[in-house]
Amino acid sequence: MPDKQPTPEQITRWRRYLANEQAEAAAYRDLASRRSGEEQEILLALADAETRHATYWVNQLGDAGTPTPKPDVKTRFLGFFVRRFGSVFSLALMQAAETRSPYDDDADAPRHITADERIHAEVVRGLASRGRERMSGNFRAAVFGINDGLVSNVALVMGIMATGVPSQIVLLTGVSGLLSGALSMAAGEFISVRSQSELLDASLPDPKARDALHELDVETNELELVYRARGMSEDEAHAKADRVFSKIRDHKKISDNVLGTAEIQGAGSARSAATFSFISFAIGAIIPIIPYIFGVEGIPAAVISLILVGISLMATGATTGLLSGKPPGFRALRQLAIGYGAALVTYLLGLAFGNIVG
Repeated sequence: MPDKQPTPEQITRWRRYLANEQAEAAAYRDLASRRSGEEQEILLALADAETRHATYWVNQLGDAGTPTPKPDVKTRFLGFFVRRFGSVFSLALMQAAETRSPYDDDADAPRHITADERIHAEVVRGLASRGRERMSGNFRAAVFGINDGLVSNVALVMGIMATGVPSQIVLLTGVSGLLSGALSMAAGEFISVRSQSELLDASLPDPKARDALHELDVETNELELVYRARGMSEDEAHAKADRVFSKIRDHKKISDNVLGTAEIQGAGSARSAATFSFISFAIGAIIPIIPYIFGVEGIPAAVISLILVGISLMATGATTGLLSGKPPGFRALRQLAIGYGAALVTYLLGLAFGNIVG
């Protein structure tokens, strides 16, 4: 217990710190239970650190630390999310929680705890980055493809609807927008990935070149030129070539990536990328035309369409926010504003065009 008795305001604040530290320690342990190896060790070490912080506030509070306080709403939500999912999204939320440490502006918080929290944010950022790298590229493509389908087709549907044409025409236009957009996305993704693969293939060493290594003149050391052409310094290339020739003289096996193939990574399947782009765009693009599919017409159809699109836009925005470790609420509202903004522009253009034609 500190020599000077804390004020009621300090007690309230310290109790909140204690509750949040305990909740974060529990969240790290929950995450660790879903991991193994090095990641599990790191998460358990973070949990131990949060427990040490909680112990500090227990000592500061003394009898005022009981009964055990409850964490704030954000920390409780974080714990709930971690217990239910335990994925890269949870790590992203933990990253955001560590980044917004309340200790920075609090003179009562020891500097070593403030510094710990800053370092914790970087540790979690590293773990979250691992998760993002492991996350399927198809999943990321699906999120962005759905968003593209939502925005482009709701803008198209609202623009056509504003011209005053019958609902059947709006539906046909929406279906056409879905198919043309999905096919365009798929074709573009296929060409992009296939072209990238072809470029990477052009950088791969010829397999026959590896077989020729045993016949090279050791004195002229042509292999050194290969390594220098691939970006090594003259000294590095010379040292590596010497090691390779030493293995050849000793009749030892040389690795398959002796010519630098380990640095070349594939671009993925063009067919898979195209399929995911088509499906994800189509999923997003069908949402604006759902009311028209079920026979709803006029303003009610437009309102239902905008509500469905708005919910979907906020979901994709929140998802990208979570993946990037940023506040999901702001990203959700930003996505909503962009989608509705595009729909408003095309609606006004449709009104203008309808008036001119009419």
